Amino acid sequence: MSDEAHLPAEQSGPQAASRVPQPHGDRRRPQGAERASGPRSQEAQRLTVLTKRADFVAANSGTRISTPGFLLLVRDRKDSDPAIRVGFTVTKKIGGAVVRNRMKRRFRALAREMLPSGGRRGADHVMIGRAKGIEREFALLRADLAGALARAQA
Repeated sequence: MSDEAHLPAEQSGPQAASRVPQPHGDRRRPQGAERASGPRSQEAQRLTVLTKRADFVAANSGTRISTPGFLLLVRDRKDSDPAIRVGFTVTKKIGGAVVRNRMKRRFRALAREMLPSGGRRGADHVMIGRAKGIEREFALLRADLAGALARAQA
């Protein structure tokens, strides 16, 4: 004898709705195409970061401006691209990975803030970290970069 014969054919009364899984993601922040653009200006978006070794080597032949916290290399690319490109170098002589990464973060913040208005259009800018740069106050680094960019424009 089968147990199915004793089951009622109709369901009794209304049941609670089954749980439908929701899509994953942050509901507070729009995803995909609806995502709002950041507060960056158009000039800040034109900064591109150097990644190829050949670009760093080529920048070494440009103008060298020395500051207490870093060495700034500026080389005009002599092409029709008006974008400002920037690169960062911090050697192991400066310190371990944590120290080098902290210094590069500071350099990136300086570049985002100052290069769009003070950098040379159509040029590569390379910031090479120095040992004194990690302890140097950010305001002093900002002043150093402003002075270096002014000397590079001349």
